[in-house]
Amino acid sequence: MSASDQTYTTRDIQKRVDNYISQFKEGYFSPLSLMARLTEETGELAREVNHYYGEKPKKKTEEEKSVEDELGDVIFVLTCFANSLDINLSHAFERSMNKIETRDKDRWTRKEQ
Repeated sequence: MSASDQTYTTRDIQKRVDNYISQFKEGYFSPLSLMARLTEETGELAREVNHYYGEKPKKKTEEEKSVEDELGDVIFVLTCFANSLDINLSHAFERSMNKIETRDKDRWTRKEQ
């Protein structure tokens, strides 16, 4: 199975990141440092989206990256953040979806069935 065919549960992702981070004495960064890293990665994602879908083309001297790569970096840092605070991403996602599905259930125009 190639890497592009692999699928992971949030538990798998959190465990794989923890296995990686746990091999280093430094461990997880502080929440403030992780927030800064997440902001950096989000900025890099925004830059790539702007290059591909916006009005700002990439300079010839800029390294070729992809939106997919930048999303992967965001997922890694977000997982580090969750792990460092002992937050289960599946539980956090479920809470968020319950809130959104309740609060926004009549906000948008539904498609015809």
